Amino acid sequence: MTEVVDTFVERNRKFAETRFDPTLIMRPSLMTSVISCFDPRVDPAVVLGAEPGEIGVLRNVGGRVTPDTIEQLVMLQHVAAAAGAGPGGWNVVVLQHTGCGINLIQNRPDLLAPYFEVPEAELPDVADPRAAVARDVALLRAEPRLPGYRVSGLVYDVGTGLVETVAGP
Repeated sequence: MTEVVDTFVERNRKFAETRFDPTLIMRPSLMTSVISCFDPRVDPAVVLGAEPGEIGVLRNVGGRVTPDTIEQLVMLQHVAAAAGAGPGGWNVVVLQHTGCGINLIQNRPDLLAPYFEVPEAELPDVADPRAAVARDVALLRAEPRLPGYRVSGLVYDVGTGLVETVAGP
């Protein structure tokens, strides 16, 4: 483990010397939050070609909208307001992908029901990323604590490197 930390510290020194931008502000310049999967093949900044400071990213298992994800977005809304950002104009992009590891536990309602905070009989589809994106976008659009948010949904294909729009803003 020490070798990994040493590698990161050295890489950070190079970053600080060559790419660090002290003028970046706390609010993403594209006023966009991306909800995405933990999977390292799906780094939203890389996949979407975002530059430093353009997007904020919330990552979790499956890139899913859970009650916890909604609470994080509500909290971030209050942080932005406290930092002087005006209301409205915020974008949320749900970015899920093909070949997701959550599919490997679709037969584990004992894990999934607490994650989604629903009874086992009401578990959402985890096998079809397009259906999952459509569901999660609908959840965010229906959330009254996120007024004025423009919500869209994409599916990234890990085999081609391309994203498909499932739900436009």
